[in-house]
Amino acid sequence: MFEHKIFTMDLAGRELSVEIGKIAELASGSAIIRYGETMVMVNVSKSAKPRDGIDFFPLSVDYEERLYSVGKIPGGFLKREGKPSEKAILTSRLIDRPIRPLFPKGFRNDVQVVATVLSVDQDCTPDIVAMIGSSIALSISDIPFNGPTGSVLIGLVDGAFVVNPTAEQREKSSLHLVVSGTKDAIMMVEAGGEEIPDALMLEAILFAHEEIKKVVAFIEEITAEVGKEKMEVVLFKPDEEVEKAVREFATDKMKEAVKTIEKLERMEKMDAVKAETFEKFEELLEDYGVDIEETLQAIIKEEVRKLIVHENVRPDNRGLEEIRPIWCDNGFIPRAHGSGLFTRGQTQVMSIATLGALGDVQILDGLDEEESKRYMHHYNFPAYSVGEARPSRGPGRREIGHGALAERALIPVLPSKEEFPYAIRVVSEVLSSNGSTSQGSVCGSTLSLLDAGVPLKDMVAGIAMGLIKHDDKVAVLSDIQGMEDHLGDMDFKV
Repeated sequence: MFEHKIFTMDLAGRELSVEIGKIAELASGSAIIRYGETMVMVNVSKSAKPRDGIDFFPLSVDYEERLYSVGKIPGGFLKREGKPSEKAILTSRLIDRPIRPLFPKGFRNDVQVVATVLSVDQDCTPDIVAMIGSSIALSISDIPFNGPTGSVLIGLVDGAFVVNPTAEQREKSSLHLVVSGTKDAIMMVEAGGEEIPDALMLEAILFAHEEIKKVVAFIEEITAEVGKEKMEVVLFKPDEEVEKAVREFATDKMKEAVKTIEKLERMEKMDAVKAETFEKFEELLEDYGVDIEETLQAIIKEEVRKLIVHENVRPDNRGLEEIRPIWCDNGFIPRAHGSGLFTRGQTQVMSIATLGALGDVQILDGLDEEESKRYMHHYNFPAYSVGEARPSRGPGRREIGHGALAERALIPVLPSKEEFPYAIRVVSEVLSSNGSTSQGSVCGSTLSLLDAGVPLKDMVAGIAMGLIKHDDKVAVLSDIQGMEDHLGDMDFKV
């Protein structure tokens, strides 16, 4: 058994307790976090060696809901927890987003974060506790991690900001804002609510950051006392001679290719440069294939970023604040209750609305007190939308996340159950994707709901904003496309 320690801090008038050294001795890092009577166990582990032949960081995050945490026995025939709920998937993504950028570049060891909910106090949301716990477990582990991060939930009740509001306060709150960050910067923002003025939203984020700094300082104290020495890792870096040769051969060619306006044509030209490069260095592919691929990706990233920051020109020749051409249609599917087609550049989303009796609401068998939801939005992203051919495997975490994002955007403008006593389902089919499909589904949802005769309080649209920081210069981009999303420093969906 290893040394048992308990650390506490006051967070929004309630005690946050962290217990180290009691459980999971073989995990790389482990902690039990209590907040009120909410209790979450977080364990992190890693592989001993890096994974060969990959060009990404293999991080997996699992938020595990256990119904015993709220005194329930699972429904259904099997009487045990099945696949993760939508809420669990969304929380896994919530944990993932702020920590993923803080691992060293070139780190290729598998890392797994598992947050298991043991007890739920409805006044202390377990997702925030799991986010804090994940940062603690990683910080005290031997896994290299450039954190810690802190996370808080901000509400707006009677015109005043509330940190980690209780269940009663959340019911009254006109804002539900989750913010995560380090002591120096904001890493992730996720929000929903009524129509909040821009200045008030910014004030809420800055208010949240002050609370985050307190959580980060607390985690740093824990790490200083019980943190393990970080493991020595081999960070992937392309061979210097191979990288130099590839850059000399491919940089000018790739620079011209990325300036191609049309997406498919640009991809074809970039693929042609890659193929030419692989052919040129064919004798090196067996030993240095990943090095060559990484160097080519680095060239693409550098050239796109330089083009935007230094010349104020984007790959599709738009200005920084220019939005792609938009056209819309609705009412084009005869038997559907409502339909909308939203096209922005090469991104196109078709949304179909269906109305049903209140008996068609979705029943929720989760950890929250909420038992059903009347408005459902489902987002589908088929392979043909990006010109690929692959089997359909059902919705993944990304589809679940994008569906929930657009669902959340429309809820504040829906009529009440008393005004409009119907269950409402919208399905958004992505027909063509070149960035901002989730925001396209927000716009498509509005079109389809209006076509179905749903009396919305107002119309809702969405846009994805981007940011690129390069050579001490900053460019803010309106309506980012796929390449800018992939190669930029921020994807901020509004």
